[in-house]
Amino acid sequence: MEDNNKIREDQPKNPLHGVKLVDMLEYLHAVYGWKELGHRIQIRCFQSNPTMKSSLNFLRKTQWARDEVEKLYLETYKNMF
Repeated sequence: MEDNNKIREDQPKNPLHGVKLVDMLEYLHAVYGWKELGHRIQIRCFQSNPTMKSSLNFLRKTQWARDEVEKLYLETYKNMF
């Protein structure tokens, strides 16, 4: 039980808590489009015949790419306000 309480206490400090990968990707796509996303994050799923489905599949399997998407999301979201 203590571990569950600790996780709940730590999560409010996590700016990505409660934000789904699909929501991040839809937001970034709306702001930048596939072409600019492919320029900012050098991954083929953004550069060659990009789709939301294929990009999500890749990002769910590839942690370094997901980290880059999360970083760009935080930077972009922060700069909007």
